[in-house]
Amino acid sequence: MAVTQPGGGAALSNGLNFRNTEWNATKKPTKCFCQGLSTEVRNCFMRIDRNKLRYAGVGAPIDRKSLRYKDDAEHYYHLNGSHMKWFFSKVNLQRKPVSFVVSNQFDKFGSEYSVDLDVEEKVSREIKEHSICKSDRTVELTEHPASQVSSHDVKLELIMLSLPAIAGQAIDPLAQLMETAYIGRLGSLELASAGVSISIFNIVSKLFNIPLLSVATSFVAEDISKNANKGAVSEETTDGKPYNSTNERKQLHSVSTALLLAVVIGIFEALALSLGSGLFLKFMGISSDSPMYPTALRFLSLRALGAPAVVVSLALQGVLRGFKDTKTPVICLGIGNFSAVFLFPILMYYFRLGVTGAAISTVLSQYIVTFLMIWYLNKRAVLLPPKLTELQFGSYIKSGGFLIGRTLSALFTMTLSTSMAARQGPIAMAAHQICLQVWLAVSLLTDALAASGQALVASSLSKGDYKTVKEITFFVLKTGFVMGGVLAVALGVSFDSLAVLFTRDTEVLGILKTGVLFVSASQPLNALAFIFDGLHYGVSDFPYAASSMITVGAISSAILLYAPSIFGLRGVWLGLALFMGLRMVAGFIRLASKNGPWWFLHADLDRTSIGGYT
Repeated sequence: MAVTQPGGGAALSNGLNFRNTEWNATKKPTKCFCQGLSTEVRNCFMRIDRNKLRYAGVGAPIDRKSLRYKDDAEHYYHLNGSHMKWFFSKVNLQRKPVSFVVSNQFDKFGSEYSVDLDVEEKVSREIKEHSICKSDRTVELTEHPASQVSSHDVKLELIMLSLPAIAGQAIDPLAQLMETAYIGRLGSLELASAGVSISIFNIVSKLFNIPLLSVATSFVAEDISKNANKGAVSEETTDGKPYNSTNERKQLHSVSTALLLAVVIGIFEALALSLGSGLFLKFMGISSDSPMYPTALRFLSLRALGAPAVVVSLALQGVLRGFKDTKTPVICLGIGNFSAVFLFPILMYYFRLGVTGAAISTVLSQYIVTFLMIWYLNKRAVLLPPKLTELQFGSYIKSGGFLIGRTLSALFTMTLSTSMAARQGPIAMAAHQICLQVWLAVSLLTDALAASGQALVASSLSKGDYKTVKEITFFVLKTGFVMGGVLAVALGVSFDSLAVLFTRDTEVLGILKTGVLFVSASQPLNALAFIFDGLHYGVSDFPYAASSMITVGAISSAILLYAPSIFGLRGVWLGLALFMGLRMVAGFIRLASKNGPWWFLHADLDRTSIGGYT
């Protein structure tokens, strides 16, 4: 990649990738880059090297090998790729006219290292006169070979992360579908009772789980990237030998914070579900006189015992996603859920425990998953911090606070839909439970793509690699839309055959036929809505994610309150489809904004910016 200066103009192409690019003078000019500059200006750059300023935001020292100019016979000016982000945060490239301007941000390092305005102007003027504006000079900026295939590598990495994540997302819903199928064979009353209890459990457990999982993924990915930058900058140890931390367990405060918060939240949720099960059922429209009440109460009280395991396992999944590890959760979820499927018929039918046996099987599988994940993660990271004061509770609570508001809005809408369906009677509620489980199980397959995209976006953005973030964003949106279309067609063709796996009740099957359009046609909307959520989390745009969800939830809830009285159960499904559609629209609006965190999507990064500075 060449930067030329013919007659005062400049041509800058292909951008720079911080992970894979180094800036080297491969075509040496006839004179040194710094030759001809005054001593005062040259000393400005020497002071950066001599005093070893620290990498902004990382804290690792910059050594002489990384930022220097050489005044010997070879004449070159070298800037290592590991320090490009730091350097360009101090030196802005102006395209018209071309000049290097040393920013006043040097002042934050203290007066000892500051550059006053007179020197600043002199740096800009002399570099422009003596190096850039010489029409007979050409300075080539060559990229590392890896950067030439960075687009291909990013897409391949996303696919390789998504495939195990899709399997992981499919395992848990499939186990829930198996549970629903086994309970459905007990009768429509048992299915409706368990359906209400499962909805309550999901509402309470996900209130804090989803924010914790999402925040943990972004924070851990950023934490790992920052530690990687420190390792790249600190090339030598005190004894002069290279430092290799490949096999060392990482001490990441974001990991310890997520796990401790998960334990506390899990215990709180277990107590709330156990002590308030009766109140929750009444809120869902199941009074103590309802035939569903005794079975639902017993089922919910047992499922409450698994709340701590659910919260911790979801937090662990978020941590592992931050490590860009989507294979370990698949293994753990596969073993745990297989044990549940194995136990369902034994406890439910052989020991004649009915829905009680289903609840016990699920709780045991949840603890198996959690302990397996802890065992795997303990090999890669230190689970407990050396000091409690080093935990990042403030950051988690601040970002998680926005997502709790978002999750409350989403859960309120989903709860309202279940409540309105329950008011239609046991038969309608049983049909709604089957439709809802299939709808969510299939929709969450695209959520795996969103989670992988979130981890890559957070990692790349923490390095200032906007070009890679842009590539990930467009690729994941296109892939998600295609996946949604494929799932819509597949469900539309096979839904009637799937329905008989859950129930043989002719009345329930008759109602299920009316839900085919809802379950299948809404899949593209669901896919894009989930992917937009992942992208918002990847750039830590938690305030917008919360405010948009609250607005969307309010509109959808208004429809859910009135539509069922006119259209019956179809009105409930109409409200849910509108809910997902408005979430998708909110995501498009945010990405279309040129003033928000996605400004770089509308910029020509190849021509106008290096490291996000134009």
